[in-house]
Amino acid sequence: MAFRFRGCYTAVVTPFDSKLRVDWDSLKALAHFQKEQGVRGVVPAGTTGESPTLSWKEHYRVIETYFECAGSAMETIAGTGSNSTEESLDATRHVADGGLRAVLLVDPYYNGPSSLEIRREYYEPIASAFPEVQIVPYVIPGRTGTQLLPQDLAILAREHPNLQAVKEATGSVENARLTRKLCGPEFSILSGDDDKTLPFMRDDLIVCSGAISVLSNVVPRAVEDLTEAALAGNLEEAERLGAALQPLFSMVTVKTEENTALGPVSVRARNPLAVKTMMNALGMGAGPCRQPLGKVTRKALEHILDGLRTVWDRNPEILEPIEKAFDVSLDKRLRDPKFSEGLAYDVAYE
Repeated sequence: MAFRFRGCYTAVVTPFDSKLRVDWDSLKALAHFQKEQGVRGVVPAGTTGESPTLSWKEHYRVIETYFECAGSAMETIAGTGSNSTEESLDATRHVADGGLRAVLLVDPYYNGPSSLEIRREYYEPIASAFPEVQIVPYVIPGRTGTQLLPQDLAILAREHPNLQAVKEATGSVENARLTRKLCGPEFSILSGDDDKTLPFMRDDLIVCSGAISVLSNVVPRAVEDLTEAALAGNLEEAERLGAALQPLFSMVTVKTEENTALGPVSVRARNPLAVKTMMNALGMGAGPCRQPLGKVTRKALEHILDGLRTVWDRNPEILEPIEKAFDVSLDKRLRDPKFSEGLAYDVAYE
């Protein structure tokens, strides 16, 4: 089965309304935005899409709605991972029956299986059960507390023609380099960290073929252009875009130090909270996160707004597609405080 993942795939958010129900109209609008901006594909119902808080009924409908909106213009990689192999088998069967031919499987979180167990008791049963479906492991030990190692990934790639790609989100150059060495030149390594996409694509010992991006929820055309420039060997253009996007790449996670009566504490606004805050500030209708995710602190919100203003002032063409697609004035939204009301906790600590 010859297939390579290349370019930008957006790990799409799931929009919710004020009552924390899935906002299907907003979801379709966001899907069409991705399609119009020309990304290679979308990844619905992954962890950026808040899959841990979706019911399986919602989960399937989110995937199906993105798939229908994508049509033949975009590839759809369905998030069907779980910390239960049986659940992942059921989910993969459901989407395969619906016509999807690629799934993203996050390493089993919390249970703590070894890499050997992850390979033999999770990826192997699913890859064997669905030889017609492309299986993309999602390796992110900072979230899952475990990791499929490059050695076991290479064994999977050798034994399963339908497992020839990985979403690399370990944050480790050494891990990515070992993956390339063991899995070979035809294997697709997709960056799972926006700020590492270009460095990993430029590294001759990694040769990353693209990204499953969070920030492309906001700027899909720019991230797609960056990956395409790097793939074409146009490194000058890729570097230019990377520099222009850096203020956004640095905000996938926003960390602030907050003062409390009991001493200072560190607060991290992790994906998808920061990106949804950006989208809402820009008028893109992402809505709130589902609990237990909540809001950013005021310091974090100001940091996010400052980053957006920097990009808007220096490289407005990167954000301009949002104005037409969502009928907003970004200059007004980024200058008038009323548009950011309610996006942060009024008081994080008393």
